[in-house]
Amino acid sequence: MGRSKSSSRWMQEHFEDEYVKLAQVQGYRSRAVFKLKEIQDKDQLIKPGMNIVDLGAAPGGWSQFARQLLGSKNKLVALDILPMNALEGVDFIQGDFREEMVLEQLFAVLQGAPVNLVMSDMAPNMSGNKGVDLPRAIYLGELALDAAKTFLSKDGSFLVKLFHGEGFEAFHNEVERYFSKVVIRKPKASRSRSNEVYILAKGFK
Repeated sequence: MGRSKSSSRWMQEHFEDEYVKLAQVQGYRSRAVFKLKEIQDKDQLIKPGMNIVDLGAAPGGWSQFARQLLGSKNKLVALDILPMNALEGVDFIQGDFREEMVLEQLFAVLQGAPVNLVMSDMAPNMSGNKGVDLPRAIYLGELALDAAKTFLSKDGSFLVKLFHGEGFEAFHNEVERYFSKVVIRKPKASRSRSNEVYILAKGFK
């Protein structure tokens, strides 16, 4: 059975994609690194001295990029239900962060260190049906926000991927309730036909 037109178009786009090539050349695990890099260049989100939790981290591009910006004693904890190859200086916990056992593992790794940034590049497996995909994406955003509210320290930051559409405004408003400064970023590395954006929130109340 041949691939569908859209999946072969995706494959072709993917392999011709300048960011995919750049990731390979620079030794990064995914093109998603360049979205974070662009946000970092503009907003100085990640600073030495921070401790970071990376949700839905596999294959590990964001953790790989963030690790380079931190001090050697700072903690970076990556969580995902999927396995992830080890990264130097990154503590990886495989499991669902909604589960008590996984949270206990996280707190054990942090050893009381404050969490200054929670970031999430999680997205559902897209079906192409907006009525299904958008609620799923909002749900993942809600989970990430719940996690941020659980372990962010005061004045901490939160970066989360979302998609424009139904439910976006309500989620954006909810983030504004908990953070003093909230902006929306659409990095160049986000595919132009995607309605993907990032909500960047600073100053956790």
